[in-house]
This record gives sequence, structure tokens and C-alpha cells, in this order.
Amino acid sequence: MRLEPGPPYEALRDAVREVAQSTVREHAAAVDREHRFPREAIAAARELDLMGILVPREYGGAGLDHLAFTICVEELARACASTAVIVDVHNSVASEPIVLFGTDEQKRTWLPRLASGEVLGAFALTESASGSDAASLRTSARRSGDDWVLRGTKVFITNIGEAGLYLVFARTGAEPRAAGVSAFLVPADSEGLRVGQVFDKMGLHGSPTGELVLEDVRVPASALLHHEGRGFTVAMRALDSGRIGISGQALGIAQAALEDALAPDGEREQGDAFALADMATQLIAARQLAYHAAALCARGRPFTREASMAKLFCTDTAMALATEALQIYEGSNQVQRVVIARELLA
Repeated sequence: MRLEPGPPYEALRDAVREVAQSTVREHAAAVDREHRFPREAIAAARELDLMGILVPREYGGAGLDHLAFTICVEELARACASTAVIVDVHNSVASEPIVLFGTDEQKRTWLPRLASGEVLGAFALTESASGSDAASLRTSARRSGDDWVLRGTKVFITNIGEAGLYLVFARTGAEPRAAGVSAFLVPADSEGLRVGQVFDKMGLHGSPTGELVLEDVRVPASALLHHEGRGFTVAMRALDSGRIGISGQALGIAQAALEDALAPDGEREQGDAFALADMATQLIAARQLAYHAAALCARGRPFTREASMAKLFCTDTAMALATEALQIYEGSNQVQRVVIARELLA
């Protein structure tokens, strides 16, 4: 059965698309060219209440589900992929963990500020020596009286330097691997916290990515998110949700590539038409996978496998469609296949 979002989701899509295709798209090229943070786009997202999509209404958020979240990220990515990933990370891996695991005090302190966009969130898990093997992280957190003292360096942190709150994962116990990891809410203005190297990337130039350095950063005991030694549970649940958001980003990129390829530019060869048909088919399949994972999450069903499938297929589709849309001059490669076949069969 094909999954079709109902009228409320389509109304949300229309509202986000209108803003994305005007304000966000208007600045996208300059943001990418100048490697600058898309402040105009984020301000527009704030006005549309997109900074608290997954935050309950009682804390000032929109109180929407993951299907709505996916649609919002998808529409933003059609206009500006940098803006989409900023909003995605802020909502999924930075704000949602507080919704799911935070104390009443943590929720009251942070969620209204995150939902309004007053504070931008970031997720600090990855380290240079523990990329895909996050359980082997080395950043430490030791007790000092009523405080925790954090020390270490995180890398590939989205929203680096712009975030007002970092969700930091550190080792608090001697237990091996995941068992010794805890999660902390660390304000950006904490003494000893600083931005290290900001990376020069091949794309997403409006989304800052870099190192977060913690040099004996002291936070109160109340900064511990969830229970001590349960930080890896927080991280894995956040990443599952994040995969759904990135699937939405990939859908938006793929949709934009297809639309550019469909832009009228004279008569099309048969090979080009076949390529467009393949692109549209791949995009529909990718969208169904992403929406299925989002719907499972929204219903409280297990979705880890489906979220990974969606991210795998959607990101591969975005790459394939972008490559297909950027065919070389003097006739696309699909046209070359038509020419070669014609010659072989002559």
C-alpha cells in the first residue's frame, strides 16, 4: 500500500514549501558560495515554528511527529541543503533527546529556548579515533564535588560555533565500551569549552562542521542527561531519529535534481526521457521508505532497521539523481547509449 500523508501533512508541506522556495532559496546560492551561516533561512524557520517540530506544545514546540519532521526537512532541502541539515540536527539529535530522557527541570530549562530557536542545539558524539565505533570514545567526565568535569575533543560537529547547547557524550566509568558512557547538556558559554578547527567541506558550505574542544569543562550534576552509564542509549535513539531526518534531506536534494533535469531546454532525446523515468521511479521508492520509517517512529513502533534502510536508499538515490542530472555536454550519456545501439544495429 502506498503511503500518502493526509491533509494536515500536505498543508504543512505547502506552508514550508512556500517559505523554502522564497526566503530560503533566495539566499541559498550566496550562502554556499560565501560559506556563511544561513541566518535569513533560520530566521524564517523560526517564524514557521520549525525549530521545535518534535517538542511538545507544553514546552513551546509544535508537537508534531516524525512524518511531519521528515516532510519539513525535505522541503527545506529542496531549496538549501545546508539549512535543512541545520534544522534537522537541531530537532532530532539535539532537542529530541531532552524530550525523551530529560528531567522536568531539564525540559523546562532548555526545551522552550530550543523550540523557539533562541538556542541552537548540537550533538557531540564523534571523535577522531572513534568514528563509526562510537562506543570506544575517550572524552572523559569525572566527578568533582557536586560537578562533573569534562575533558576531550569531539569532531565533525554540525552547528559548531553557532550552537548554544551541546549534547556531549563522555566516559564516566571504567566499564568497557558503551557501558561507561554518559550524556551531558553543556552550554556553549561554559568555561573551558571552545571551537577548534572548522572544516572546509566539499559541500553544505552554510552548515558549519568542526571540532569541539573541552578543557576541564565544569558542569553541575543536573547536566547529566538520563542515568549515569546510559548515555549510549541516548545516542543510539537520537541517531535513529537523525537517520529519518537525513533521509528527508536526501529526498529534497533528489527532488531538486529531478526538477532541474526536467527544466525545459528544447527537445529531448529518447534516452533522456528514459533517464528521467528512472529518476522519478527511484525518488518515489526512496520517499516511500523514508515515510514508512517516519510513520513507524510516530506510532511508537520499532524503527531502527527501517530508519537505516531509508537513510541508505535515500542518500544513494540523492547521489544517483544528482549525478544523472549533471550529464556532460555534447549529449547525455543516455543519448550516447542510443547512438551506440543505433550504430550496432545498423
